[in-house]
Amino acid sequence: MTQQAPTQTQRDSRDHSGAGPSLQATQEQRSHIAKVESTDPGTITIENLEAYYGNFRAVAPVTFTIPGRKVTAVIGPSGCGKSTFIRCLNRMHETVRGASSRGHVLLDGEDINGPKVDPVLIRRKIGMVFQKPNPFPTMSIYDNVASGLKLNGIKSGRPMNEIVEQALRQAALWDEVKDKLKQAGTALSGGQQQRLCIARALAVEPEVLLMDEPCSALDPIATLAIEDLIRQLAPDVTIVIVTHNMQQASRVSDMTAFFMMNEQRSGELVEYATTETIFTNPADKRTEDYVTGRFG
Repeated sequence: MTQQAPTQTQRDSRDHSGAGPSLQATQEQRSHIAKVESTDPGTITIENLEAYYGNFRAVAPVTFTIPGRKVTAVIGPSGCGKSTFIRCLNRMHETVRGASSRGHVLLDGEDINGPKVDPVLIRRKIGMVFQKPNPFPTMSIYDNVASGLKLNGIKSGRPMNEIVEQALRQAALWDEVKDKLKQAGTALSGGQQQRLCIARALAVEPEVLLMDEPCSALDPIATLAIEDLIRQLAPDVTIVIVTHNMQQASRVSDMTAFFMMNEQRSGELVEYATTETIFTNPADKRTEDYVTGRFG
């Protein structure tokens, strides 16, 4: 049976104990969270989101807005809850045994955690690309891209060949694979496999694309190809990317959220602002120390 998160009373008691952050610190932290007004499609509004593994709080309450049709980078040291946080944005977190979340995540004003909301539908609207390329090993390049539509029973009214070609073009892969669509997806290079996974996610026309360190297993040339692709996709899809690469975050993102582990070993949002502000004039000394390489 899935363990339940602590009650509000339990959380309040723990958060206001001597070991917890002071009210002054909490207010100061909130002052470092930029207020974003966005009405563009794919806007994600996060309100007091917490994530748990059993009774352990992996992510402390997070409140901020991810603007639609922009790229938001999530940075911070290893173990500070970045991947757990973004997995809460499309309800992947709840697929882990004993995991749960509290708070609200609104996609274009609708709570994705609502009691009548189908998580499968949410994951179609909010796609995900993982750290290591994971094309389906028994499928061809063509079938990998078409699989999302087939598995979800989506009928777009357009020919499948047209959908597959469009997704591969969006992923900047069409010219490289158009003459070998029947070959196994695993026969491609690592960078091509990652773009194939992006094409697979794009084929179902998501509003948001989550990327969890998508370039960590790639060489520099393949990494630059993914970064160029991210910027090309941004006008049409909201992108949230977790990265340990500060240069990558500064190159590809419009907004940046900096997380750290607090005294209770929970991930905490320290600062959120435009990427230019985070890297040139951060409000919090910890942010400056991290982006300049003094720790992390």
